[in-house]
Order: sequence, then structure tokens, then C-alpha cells
Amino acid sequence: MQLKTLQDWLDYVERQHVRSIDLGLERVRQVFDALGLKKSKPVLTVGGTNGKGSTCAMLESILLAAGYRVGLYTSPHLVRYTERVRINGAEIDPPSLCEAFAEVERVRAGIPLTYFEFGTLAAWQAFCAADLDVVILEVGLGGRLDAVNVIDTDCAIVTGIAIDHTEFLGNTREQIGFEKAGIFRSGTPAICSDPQAPASLIAHADSVGADLRLLGRDFAYSGDKQQWNFRGRTTRRSALAYPALRGANQLLNASAALAALEALADRLPVSMQAVREGLLKVELPGRFQVLPGRPAVILDVAHNPQSVGVLAENLSNIGYAPETYGVLGMLADKDVAGAIALIDRRIDHWFACSLPGPRGHSGDALAQRLRDAGVQGDIEVCGSPADGLERAQERAQVDDRIVVFGSFLTVSDVMQTLDRH
Repeated sequence: MQLKTLQDWLDYVERQHVRSIDLGLERVRQVFDALGLKKSKPVLTVGGTNGKGSTCAMLESILLAAGYRVGLYTSPHLVRYTERVRINGAEIDPPSLCEAFAEVERVRAGIPLTYFEFGTLAAWQAFCAADLDVVILEVGLGGRLDAVNVIDTDCAIVTGIAIDHTEFLGNTREQIGFEKAGIFRSGTPAICSDPQAPASLIAHADSVGADLRLLGRDFAYSGDKQQWNFRGRTTRRSALAYPALRGANQLLNASAALAALEALADRLPVSMQAVREGLLKVELPGRFQVLPGRPAVILDVAHNPQSVGVLAENLSNIGYAPETYGVLGMLADKDVAGAIALIDRRIDHWFACSLPGPRGHSGDALAQRLRDAGVQGDIEVCGSPADGLERAQERAQVDDRIVVFGSFLTVSDVMQTLDRH
């Protein structure tokens, strides 16, 4: 078998399981054990419905500013697969990732692994081959049965919990909260930054003996227009600049990151200067990302009612625009009506865009969902998000704004197109 390039490996890996999602740890644990890699550095695991990517990015940025060598595993990617595996602040180089895939393939002995499972084990192999001080792992789906959970964590973080992926996780916040809490470990810090933590999450933390730290009880934040303050169990961090990531919700994510760093202060001490520098420098594409130029183009991967509601709030906070054009692509299994209801009055003109794959809505079907939801603006159907952006740019005036949202696939298509130009 000759697999020479990263694309060769990705094509091969995608064929190794009949299903794209097959939750459960038994197969992954077998291959993980076969790799024979011992965890020697602190691991932070971050789960949640919304906010986990931002929390991971802030943790990475602060720890890098503190001088640590950091590994970061996230998903999905927007443009390149190597975005998923970062070593010391940079995307992994393709040859190193190919070596990691080859090692997983060498030991798996025909055990079927999904694309995500294979990639998770390869990321861990790459981290263990690097000289790192700390590793941050973002959960892919849920928590309890997610491949990332095969690696024992030293601090687990659960961010906002909302209704999403109901076919896998349940259709109530209590059911989903239990799945998210599956990353908690006995005697280990467990952070929850959801302002209304589900009772199931609290009960599970108690049952496994985790050191649960809740927003509002064990840590909190406050602020004004200029700066904000964090209060933890034992530390206070005052007069902090707002994170470079835009949006009022980012203080929730920053607080989760600081609560985790407080919990691990004996192993990973971090100075105030590192916190300030890390928050000022943090970057994360596709999270209320405003592109340079006019009319303004805003990219946001918001794809469920909670995150779209935050996007709508952020739009109202950035000033007036005469007209707002919404470039929307969503998956068919998402709560389209619930999401649209929260942002409809912020959008004047809609571009309903087709997304690829069996879960992707066609532009026509999405346009019908918009009509059924009673949107006020006009609707134009487009073949792809990139086509939608092009049409919006043709129609918008310089002082207007364009919002691209609804899915990682939506933002990814636009970013890949912009990359080529």
C-alpha cells in the first residue's frame, strides 16, 4: 500500500468504516492501547455544544504566551485538515501527520475506525512524538462516547449546552448534559461555564467524584465597556482587556479557560501578563470573523438556535448598517426554524445556499424553510455559499454588511474560495 501524500491518507481513512459516526470507545481504546503511548503531560479536554472552539483557542493562546509548548486538537477544519492538529501554535506539517496516520494503521490490525477516530488517534500520536508541555483536546460530538474521551484528562471543561445532534445525544438539555459530563474524571477538576448547568451534569460529577466548578458558584466574571474581571476560587484577575474574539459571549468562554488554568495552577502556572497577552492575541477563524474591506463580510459557523441567537446579539452590538444580507447554508437535520426565528429581524435579504452531502439542504429546500418560518426579507436561491457571497457582494452597497453563517461547511466554502482569489 503506497500512501504518499496527506490527501492519500485522508481518502484512505475515510473508507475504513461504513459509517461516518459510530459512537463508542471499545474499538478506539483497543487501538489506543496498541499504540502504547503513556500520558506524561497535562491534558485539558473541552466539550460543550457552543463555545468549545473559542475556549480551546484562548487556552492555547494564554499557555503559549506563558512560554509553554502546546498541542491543540480541534474539529472540524475550515480549509485544510492540518488545522485540526496544532503544535506550538502552528499547524502540523503534512509529513508528520502522515507518519502519525501510518503508525495508527500499523497497530490497528483491521479494527474499523471512523474518519474522526482515526484522526484523533493520529493527533495523539503526533503530540506524543513532539516535546510538549500540555495538550488541549476538543471533543468532537457529545463527550461520554467520543473518541477524545479515550484519553484521560487532567481538567475537563464543558461550555454551553444546547439542543443539537439529538439523534446521538438525546433531545433534552438534561440528556445532552449527561453525555457532555462523560469527560469528567474522579478527583479531577471539572469546569462548567453554562450559566444553567443541567442537573444531570452536576449529578454525574458527584457520582464520579469530580471536583466540579460551576459558573456563578465557583467562578464568575464582571465588566464594563473598557475591561473585565475574573473571580475564581482562590484567584482574582482584574482589569483584563476583552478577548480579541468578538462577541459578548466570549467572556463566558474566557472565564472557563481561566477557571481551568486556576485549577491547574500548581502544574501550569500562568502570569497575569500571559493572560493579558493571550486574550489580546487569540485568533479563531469563522467565529464572528469580520473580513477587511467594504461592504463588511462577517463569517460565523453558528448552526443551532443558541449560537445563532448569539450571532444576532453580536450583530446588534456592532453598529448600524443600512442593509444586511444573509448568506445561509444549513444541514437538513438542524433546527432551521428555531435558528431563523432568532435572527430574522436582523437580516433584510436572504441567499439560500445549497450544501453538499446527504445531510446538506438544497438551496430550494432551505428557501422553503425560510418561507415557512415567515422571514420578512426577499429570498434568492444559490448553488453554493461562495455563489451566495458573490451575489450578495454584487447587490450590497459599501455601507451594508453581509453575514455568512449556518454551518462549518458554509463558512468553509467561502473561505476556500477567498483563499483561491
